[in-house]
Amino acid sequence: MDTGVVVLATTAAAAAASLVRARVLGPVRMVVLGERASIVHVATRWAGHRRAKVVGGVAVDDDSPLPPGADAVLAAPVVSDGPELTGWLRSVDADVVVVVPSPRVTSERIRSLSWELEGSSTALSLFSPLTHVAPHRVEPVQFADTTLIHVGSSRPSVFVRLVKGAMDRTLGLLLLVLAAPLLALLVLAVRLDSRGPGLFKQVRVGQDGTPFTMYKMRTMRTDAEAVRQQILEQDEGNGVLFKIKADPRITRVGRVLRKTSLDELPQLINVVLGQMSLVGPRPALPEEVARYDDVVRRRLAVKPGMTGLWQVSGRSNLSWEKSVELDLRYADNWRIIDDLGIGVRTVDAVARSRGAY
Repeated sequence: MDTGVVVLATTAAAAAASLVRARVLGPVRMVVLGERASIVHVATRWAGHRRAKVVGGVAVDDDSPLPPGADAVLAAPVVSDGPELTGWLRSVDADVVVVVPSPRVTSERIRSLSWELEGSSTALSLFSPLTHVAPHRVEPVQFADTTLIHVGSSRPSVFVRLVKGAMDRTLGLLLLVLAAPLLALLVLAVRLDSRGPGLFKQVRVGQDGTPFTMYKMRTMRTDAEAVRQQILEQDEGNGVLFKIKADPRITRVGRVLRKTSLDELPQLINVVLGQMSLVGPRPALPEEVARYDDVVRRRLAVKPGMTGLWQVSGRSNLSWEKSVELDLRYADNWRIIDDLGIGVRTVDAVARSRGAY
């Protein structure tokens, strides 16, 4: 076997073991190599992240000062790129060197750095601007003696979309039949607790901006909209959605239904009708959509869901910006296998009642 292949395989195995060790024992210890401004940018992006810890920087532009405010975010040493780099990486116990490409970080430098790291436990990665693109859409390809990064379409094939639609309606119908007795009891409980219907109907905006009538268990008084005008100054929401933790409009039974997410069970009707998916972005109100710009409107590229990344990431506790980020990430990168994972995480989120009020 070729010696180079053996060295490459050994280095890859060592780097993989290092990353696995870092993920089991704690955050990945990262050193950022690039221009000083890039080092600060990456350190800022990962500041406080539970899986990443920037333990140092390697500057390729000694003639440039650190950007203003760098001391506030960069609690790590920044050294100059040079022949002593490998020894310094060992001293800071780096798991991975993250290279930020720039005119000063050439392909030749990246190549030589990969040679320098051969036989060590430090991996080499390139920082990518593809922040919102999931790994399954990225593929390295060789073209004209150059390695290009091919980004796959954000729109799955017709077959995959048909499978998701069939799974939604089939599983939705099964769940609706199984939940029918419980829904009947909940409707009775809501009506006995306060005047008004058991179900609440509201217009929401679906895929491609198509409006539809969404069903939920009624959890508020029938005069909720009128009372809202009197308590607008108490808004604790994310700046777009009106939310109050101790909302006086919510009924006694309604508070229990919201805490347990049982109020959302009637949305199975919308799933069976093909208006919603089991997993997708949060169904938006028309007044929200009226305020969307072209970027946020992208969340309407897929059907809204009964659950989604927003559901398993905090729900009402999320800021508007974070909610939009999660919805856009899902709209651009969804896969059926990821939907299954979100479904499993939803069970845990509902059990813990995270962000439900």
